[in-house]
Amino acid sequence: MIEAVLQGSCVTDSPAGGEGDAEGPLGVVGVLGGMGPLATLDFMRKMLEATPAACDQEHVPVVVSSIPQVPDRTAAFRGEGISPVAAMIASGRRLAAAGAGLAVIPCNTAHLWFNEVQQALGLPMLHMVDAALSEAMSLAGPGARLGLLATDATLASGLYVNRTRAGRPAHQIHWLLPTAGEMLSLVIPGIAAVKAGELARAGGLLQAAAQALAQRGAQALVLGCTEIPLALGKGNAPLPIIDPTAALARQAVAWSLAQRRVSHS
Repeated sequence: MIEAVLQGSCVTDSPAGGEGDAEGPLGVVGVLGGMGPLATLDFMRKMLEATPAACDQEHVPVVVSSIPQVPDRTAAFRGEGISPVAAMIASGRRLAAAGAGLAVIPCNTAHLWFNEVQQALGLPMLHMVDAALSEAMSLAGPGARLGLLATDATLASGLYVNRTRAGRPAHQIHWLLPTAGEMLSLVIPGIAAVKAGELARAGGLLQAAAQALAQRGAQALVLGCTEIPLALGKGNAPLPIIDPTAALARQAVAWSLAQRRVSHS
């Protein structure tokens, strides 16, 4: 009787190791994290929130490699630091060795090296910018005026803007970006404050940057750095937000659940 109450609706005849064969469970998501550590934890929380689970066994199987010593991505983009590619590939190979069938990177700027990492790992990967743009179009529609808050490397590289020009999504987006002064006085210090654990200070800085974009006509706000949603969200943002971390988490969960459904069909 007690056992039945504890199991509730999650009665399962799966072996102790979970679904799948002797090699491990199916639908394992590999999280190539550590960029930064708090953003990785935030991504994991968002995966949990996106999962329709009533007990432990219904949650998504995940392996995480959170190595904060990956060289700084912005410095590398500027040519002022070591490339992060080798460290990212090494981290990703740990995920593959642990049984991951899919890899995701909860760091926007790291996606500047997405193709190199994917080619080296040979694993399917989800692109966070694609996930965010898909949700942005659903929220704001064709011809949307979207504000973008991100690191200077993400902005300068055109990671988001060029992704739309490549046809993802097909509809044109009108981007509104922070000015150089807003980057120096608000956005960059705000992101640094999150990394330092000063979330209240970060929230004030990033809220001011978001307000400036709203005043220039932005209809919604893309939080294009994984640190930003930790300090700016629905409770203090002046606009509707698109959180790429959450969008990627939802896609990762959907992939895993689909893999497990196929195994039962």
